[in-house]
Amino acid sequence: MSEKKRLRAVVIDGQGGGLGRQIVTALRKEWDGTVLEITAVGTNSAATAAMHKAGADHAATGENAVIVAARRADVIIGPIGIVIADALWGEISPAMAVAVGQSAAKRILIPVNQCGNIVAGVSDLRISALLDAACDEIRALL
Repeated sequence: MSEKKRLRAVVIDGQGGGLGRQIVTALRKEWDGTVLEITAVGTNSAATAAMHKAGADHAATGENAVIVAARRADVIIGPIGIVIADALWGEISPAMAVAVGQSAAKRILIPVNQCGNIVAGVSDLRISALLDAACDEIRALL
């Protein structure tokens, strides 16, 4: 009898971790730990704490944590700035952006038009609509 592998999801966020917290909450609401293993990686301790409190299975902070988590992930979820060096008001280092961009994981990027990065053609949707779309993408991977 074949046992289905858990999907290893990495949620990356910075600043206060508000978006990351909402992502972790939405994922936990939809899937339990037997289907989806969530690792929260914050660019700072406040972001990490917010995501861990929301229900992430594992949590880590900083540049090296992003690099290691990106290497091990099946899917990476976060604001679009996680693939842009110096985004999130400077919290995304070039090494972080490269690690996420070069990861073999599927990337689900939330198009948040902030920090000087604007995604043309993307309407300003409510965060809840964006999170629903992210969950749809994870559902397709499962």
